[in-house]
Amino acid sequence: MERESAKFAEKLAKPKLYVLIGVPGSGKSTWVAHQEWADRCAYISTDWHVERYASSEGKTYNEVFDEFMPKAVELMADDVVKARAENKDIIWDQTSCTIASRRRKFNMLPGYYAIAVVFKTPQRSELDVRLSGRLGKHIPKNVIDRMIASWEDPTEAEGFKEIWMAA
Repeated sequence: MERESAKFAEKLAKPKLYVLIGVPGSGKSTWVAHQEWADRCAYISTDWHVERYASSEGKTYNEVFDEFMPKAVELMADDVVKARAENKDIIWDQTSCTIASRRRKFNMLPGYYAIAVVFKTPQRSELDVRLSGRLGKHIPKNVIDRMIASWEDPTEAEGFKEIWMAA
């Protein structure tokens, strides 16, 4: 009981970091769109920057990806720095399927109360349907397969205080 009280006090005292963990098409961005509280958080995503740039250029995500992704990473890092300076809760929407990719997030945000929000990989047929519905945004099958194969479940040992399974 005392441990739970201390954890609850820590959760109240620190800004939250919600790390969304799942392959493309697993429902991460859709989940965020349905969270009423999400608009009070800083939203961190390279895809958001790529999609915004593509729209401003009248192009698709795929058409600008190679050219713009380095800039999107830079802009995303700026978003993290700004959110951290403002002590804002953060939703980090990337695949984050490996411990190494999550460690970089923890390193950028020491002192945050980290919550993993895990999205189960859908059956391949369902995943293919979801991915094919993204007009102008095609992720090669071998890239998706590599993400699935390299999947590492999040743990408290790596720094998460809570692990949620998204519905």
